[in-house]
Amino acid sequence: MSEYVSVIVPVYNEAASLPLLIDAIIAALDPTGLTFEIIAVNDGSADRSAEVLAEMAARETRLKVINFARNFGQTAAMMAGFDHSRGSIIIPIDADLQNDPNDIPRLLAKLDEGYDVVSGWRKNRKDDIIKRNFLSHCANWLISFFSGVHLHDYGCSLKAYRRSVIERVKLYGEMHRFIPIYASWYGARITEIEVTHHARRFGRSNYGMVRIIKVILDLIVVCFLDRWIGKPIYVFGGFGLLWLGVSFLALMDVFYLKIFQHLSMILTPLPMLVAISFMMGIMSILIGLLAEILVRVYFEAQAKPIYFINNKVNLGAPQGEPNPSR
Repeated sequence: MSEYVSVIVPVYNEAASLPLLIDAIIAALDPTGLTFEIIAVNDGSADRSAEVLAEMAARETRLKVINFARNFGQTAAMMAGFDHSRGSIIIPIDADLQNDPNDIPRLLAKLDEGYDVVSGWRKNRKDDIIKRNFLSHCANWLISFFSGVHLHDYGCSLKAYRRSVIERVKLYGEMHRFIPIYASWYGARITEIEVTHHARRFGRSNYGMVRIIKVILDLIVVCFLDRWIGKPIYVFGGFGLLWLGVSFLALMDVFYLKIFQHLSMILTPLPMLVAISFMMGIMSILIGLLAEILVRVYFEAQAKPIYFINNKVNLGAPQGEPNPSR
């Protein structure tokens, strides 16, 4: 292999784990003989993560550091790493030491078999059985079912991508877990391998029970973008026809009750309650989808970045891109 490898590390309050992680990544990649860089993106950490990274970058030039002005989220941190990376292969990894850097050479070897995306599968996951593992299993099943891209572990950050796949992807919100789906839209060959997962050694998880709700909402957006972004009339028009059908059936029911049952519909508030509740739910989803489209138009049309950088260490402008911090 002669590729240049970029390892992307989103960082949020992981000062204790960073020295061990960076040393482990270097130890895992040095024996491969590959040229590599490590891009740590400090996502507005409130601990000493910025200071620790600066100290390490002063000793190790292959470590590049990006410090966000504030917390923008894991997706924005990954995008910053992608934008500033130079490698033909890009590998994100969590900063909490739960992913094992020793799995990186195995991901690279799998890419050599002709794949464009190799996803890590934390088969023996060392997390809370209910709050993390069960909810993650449900989320992965939903994503695989609706997207048609069948992976066991969308939430595992440890993946390997060819640049030709990543450079086509623009991420917003919390869409980083859906990168394999975006890649599949461009015909990428996708596979997965089992990777090691360790129990968390420092700090606490930044995820909670609300994550499953975010996954479902994000999945709705991804499915919409995949199937109907070029023909939204099928969605909005379809719901319009549905409402016309409901209106017609309701009108027939009113006539039936009035003529054959001699009952006025104003005697019960239940139909109005059901109608209002159902309408509010549907309209909320549609407005949300429309907002997602408008957000993408807003960012793309103005070339507006989804993050702002305070400073960088050992890094110049992104390859082939204007500096997002300007």
